[in-house]
Amino acid sequence: MVQIDDKIVSLDVLKEEFTCNLSACKGACCVEGDSGAPLTAEEVDLIEKEYPNFKHQLRAEGIEAVEAQGTSVKDEWDGESVTPLRDGKECAYTVFDEQNMALCGIELAWKEGKTSFRKPISCHLYPIRTKRYKEFEAVNYERWNICSDACTLGKELKVPVYKFAKDALIRKYGESWYNALEDATTELQKMGHLD
Repeated sequence: MVQIDDKIVSLDVLKEEFTCNLSACKGACCVEGDSGAPLTAEEVDLIEKEYPNFKHQLRAEGIEAVEAQGTSVKDEWDGESVTPLRDGKECAYTVFDEQNMALCGIELAWKEGKTSFRKPISCHLYPIRTKRYKEFEAVNYERWNICSDACTLGKELKVPVYKFAKDALIRKYGESWYNALEDATTELQKMGHLD
């Protein structure tokens, strides 16, 4: 592990390779799983405030789920705030394109300039998962079988997880933090710790 400020980063984030392969998985991470996307307290408020600005991008089924459950819900397993699901399946904010690929309705509205909120940081960071503890924040690589094509493509392109998630890591922790992570990775490579 490597520590940057109070963030403890798993070496897997630095050495494992990953590049989303949407043509293969069709955005399965928006559909699979037993819970919605984790939300920060700030995001809970932001999504509620911004909902009218991205609602036009959602499917009728998604709008129905949001209006029945709210813009966020408490996860039944750990009590954390998450996005609502539609009938216990995909995230309520998921939309599908002509090729049946899952996309984020919030992000589509963000690309249009209709909302200032891009999408939950947990979605943007994926396959990185973070967890706040009293003394530090853990930054880990989460392996999920639905992402096997992303692992294969990442190996082909030689893209480490932290480089794949660069924009999201900068969004969450800032550019100077990311630069420090890159510097630490270079040092670990020189010492042979990432082989």
